[in-house]
Formats: sequence, C-alpha cells, structure tokens
Amino acid sequence: MFLRIKRIDRAYQGAPEIIIDDNSRIVLMSDVHRGCGSWADDFAKNQIAYVAALKYYHKQGFSYIELGDGDELWKNKSFMEISSMHSDIFMLLAQFYKEKRLYMLYGNHDLEKKYKPGLLDMYYDLSRKKIMPLFPGAPVYEGIRLKHQPTGKELLLVHGHQADFFNDVLWRLARFLVQHIWEPLELIGFNNPTSAAKNNKVKDKIERNLRNWTEEKNIPLIAGHTHRPVFPEPQEGKYFNDGSCVHPWSITALELAQGAVSLIKWTQKTKDDGTVYVGSDIIGGPRKLTEYFA
Repeated sequence: MFLRIKRIDRAYQGAPEIIIDDNSRIVLMSDVHRGCGSWADDFAKNQIAYVAALKYYHKQGFSYIELGDGDELWKNKSFMEISSMHSDIFMLLAQFYKEKRLYMLYGNHDLEKKYKPGLLDMYYDLSRKKIMPLFPGAPVYEGIRLKHQPTGKELLLVHGHQADFFNDVLWRLARFLVQHIWEPLELIGFNNPTSAAKNNKVKDKIERNLRNWTEEKNIPLIAGHTHRPVFPEPQEGKYFNDGSCVHPWSITALELAQGAVSLIKWTQKTKDDGTVYVGSDIIGGPRKLTEYFA
C-alpha cells in the first residue's frame, strides 16, 4: 500500500499545473486504445461515437485531456500504423493541439510515450503518401494538476496504473504476457486475470488504492485504467473515473463545465423513423466542483 501511495505522490509532485475557473470547459477521456484496424482493435466498434464526441467538444470550445492508454502500443508495435489507420481522428486531435486545447497523459499501454520523446511528432499520411507533422513538440505527462482559481483547490489527473503494481512496475512483463499469451487466449474466450479492465477483484484493489490516496491527501483525483466509470456523491469521496472508450457500443467521459463535473455516455441511437445518430446522456451529476473541495 505504501509503495502505491508513493507512486501516486510521484505523479502529483511532477505534475504541471493548469489554472481553471468556472468558465473553463474540459472533457476528460481515457483508455481509447486506438489500434491499427485489425481484429484486435478494441476501439474500432466505437470510433463513430468517439469522432462525433470529439467534433462536438471541439465546436463547443472544450479542451481535451486524454488520461492515458490513448493508443494501444502493447498489441501494436508501431504508432505510425495506428495514426495512419485513424488519420481522421488524429487530424481532429491536431486541431485541438494547434489551438492549445490538447493535453495528454500516458498510461501503462502507451508508456512508450514517456520513453520515446518525439513519438507523436509525425504521422504517415496515406493520401499524400508521405510523413507529415502531427503533434510536434507535444509533452506527454504522468499527471496534471488542475488548480481551481476561485478556491485555490486542486484536482489530480492520472491514468491510474500507479495504483497497480503489476501494470506499473512490472509493465514490460505485463506487456509480454499480453502480446504472447493473453491476446490469443482471449480469442477463444479466456479473460486476462491481471487486467484491470477485465478482472473485478483487480479493479476493486486499484480503486481502493486510489481512494486511499484521496482520503489521505484530501485532494479529488480523476483516473482511468480500470475502464469502470465512477462518479461519487460529495459525501461518498473524491475519487472519479472517466471509464473508457471500449465499452460495448458506447464511450464515457467526464466533463468540467460551468464550475461543475458530469459523467457523460456517448452512443449510437435510433430515431422513430429508423435514422441512426450519435447522442449523449448525462449518467452522473452535474455536481459543483466546490462540493468536493470541502
């Protein structure tokens, strides 16, 4: 327990600070797991909902913060292949970046972004058949602190793998097992017992570690990693989870807007006339941020 708390402390101490106020508009997503379009691309079934959500948030003036595992770099060795396959998505993200509205954290499945500076600088444009700029010079953080200017209080943003010893300290071993053992076994119905996304006991343990940190520090914390959305009432604690973009046929996100936080689900819907469209629903909140600073 002590070591897990210390790893979250490390992320907090090294996190840059972003000033927000009650006029700030921020959307938080994680665990997108963008792949290269193969049978192993868990993101593929939700890419329509994800693109619709990104377009909405860009048009509405939101900043986009990705809380890690944006790209699936355990099952796929090449970021260039991922960015080429989902070039429309990366062009949308590039618009956020050009307008200084894009922030990225790394998770366990894309830790290479920490160890390979410049990995996100370029992508291969299939239509032009040449390498083009993507996010030149973009930093990728372990954590970010949002400082609420009216109150001076903070929120910590992390991926959440810091509370998961196996997928943090032993991440290279975890990646090896996914690539060579669990990925083929999952095709015939076996679940990876070490995965925070697929093992409820692992989820519970990680969430307990994250909650313990918020209670010890009295700082609200927003994470991903477990793929399980969490939206507490103010009396229930200060640990939030934005869920993932690989739920069956839906994606989830946390919105910070008008001084409040909300949990949102985006999914494909059908009108009475049979028309299919992408829409969103509030499934948690909104609750004022100040309620969690008490």
